[in-house]
Amino acid sequence: MHKMSESARDCHLSTKACPNRFPHILADQSQMRLNYVEPEGPVTEAIRQRRGGDPNELDRTLLHSLPIASGWNIFLGAVRTQTTISADLRELAICRVAALNGAWYEWKHHYPLALEAGVDDELLKLVKRGRTWDLTGILSVARGLQWRIVLRYVDAMTVNVRVPDEVFEEVKAQFSEKEIVELTAITASYNMVSRFLVALDVGEMNGATQ
Repeated sequence: MHKMSESARDCHLSTKACPNRFPHILADQSQMRLNYVEPEGPVTEAIRQRRGGDPNELDRTLLHSLPIASGWNIFLGAVRTQTTISADLRELAICRVAALNGAWYEWKHHYPLALEAGVDDELLKLVKRGRTWDLTGILSVARGLQWRIVLRYVDAMTVNVRVPDEVFEEVKAQFSEKEIVELTAITASYNMVSRFLVALDVGEMNGATQ
C-alpha cells in the first residue's frame, strides 16, 4: 500500500498548508469558520453574471456545494429581482430580518439599498436595534402605512414564526395575494440567508459592534 508522505498528508488535511495545490482557496481566512472557495465552472460563472462582478463571501462559502450554490443563486435572484414588491418594502423587510437575527453582514449590504429605495434613516436606526425595539412608537417614525404593516409582519414571522390573525388581516388589506406570497418569500428567504451567515460567520461580522 502506498504510504502518504508527511508533507502530502499535511496538505491533504489542510488546504491552507499547501495553497498551490488548491488555487481556488482564497487567502486571509483566519476568522472564517470555513474556507472561501471559488472553483471555476458554470455555477461560479452564473453567480458572476447575476452579481455583475466577482462572487462575494457568501457566494464563496456556498460554492463548497455546487448544487446548493446553484439553487441558491437562482432562488435568491428571483426573490431580489423578479418580484413586484416595491424596493423600499423589500429592503425594509430584509434589513429588519438582518437586525432581528444579528446578521450584520446582511445588514451591511442591504442598509445602503434601503436608503437608496427611500426608507428613512431615522426608521432604519430603530430597525437596526433588532429585538431591543418592539416597534414601540412606530406610528411616529414609519411614515407609510405599508412600512408599518411590513415591519409587524416581518417581526411576527421572524420572532414568533406564527403570524397572528390581526397582523395577517392588515397585510391582506394592503397587498394582493401575489404580493403577500412575495413578501412572505422575501422574509422567509432572508431568514434563511441570515441564519446561514451567522452560523458560519460569513464575512467575519458576528462580533461586530453595532
